[in-house]
Amino acid sequence: MLKNFCLVKIGESPLAKQTDWINTVCPHCGEKAKRETDTMPQWAGSSWYFLRYMDPHNENALASKEAIDYWTPIDWYNGGMEHTTLHLLYSRFWHKFLYDIGIVPTKEPYAKRTSHGMILGNNGEKMSKSKGNVVNPDDIVAEFGADSFRTYEMFIGPFDQSTPWSMESLRGCSKFLDRVWNLTDILVDGNSYSPEFEKMIHKAIKKISNDYDTMKFNTAVSTFMTMVNEFYKLKRINKAEFNTFLILLNPIAPHITEELFAKVRK
Repeated sequence: MLKNFCLVKIGESPLAKQTDWINTVCPHCGEKAKRETDTMPQWAGSSWYFLRYMDPHNENALASKEAIDYWTPIDWYNGGMEHTTLHLLYSRFWHKFLYDIGIVPTKEPYAKRTSHGMILGNNGEKMSKSKGNVVNPDDIVAEFGADSFRTYEMFIGPFDQSTPWSMESLRGCSKFLDRVWNLTDILVDGNSYSPEFEKMIHKAIKKISNDYDTMKFNTAVSTFMTMVNEFYKLKRINKAEFNTFLILLNPIAPHITEELFAKVRK
């Protein structure tokens, strides 16, 4: 029964309730002693929580059969690259054990597993409070806005590679979004793509869509930057072209694109 199994409220493992086993006598001095209950590494304990998310308030089982049948296997599981070996190992171990005893219906916990790279400090080392190279996201959002932060995170480098933080590149992404906003200054009427931009836009639709699917967000942002340069070269962009551009950019910069949609439609 999960009620007797889960001791989340006190933050201890299930073994902590076995007082007859915990309370013992020291074999060396003969005094009263307690056995250690925290016997599993954190990787093991954190490797099955996604199953509990399927039915978090169930007090009688890990999760109901109906919930597990509906939600498993996980479509896509993403985690940090430093977790890949142990987290992947333990999550599959747990799941295969649960499959063997008939708790879950699938042999594998997830259909797709990816890992993202780490954001390093500007000194190239892993971000750490002790090293003093941590960047507070709240400060970045307060100064540059959430969309600039999002765009820079997508542009900083390949999704699966570690890369150092750069305030200069962040400012560059903020300036790029300023240029996107100012496209309204050269916006003209038009319900279809102009001959000058038609080929570029169709190629961008294909490339950016593929980049999103394959998590090549940095090259998608590069494509947007190239498109903006082309629009400014001819000093115009029509409404059909602008709408497509905003739709493509929306997953990366949702706030500014929503504002521009509303502004253009007035």
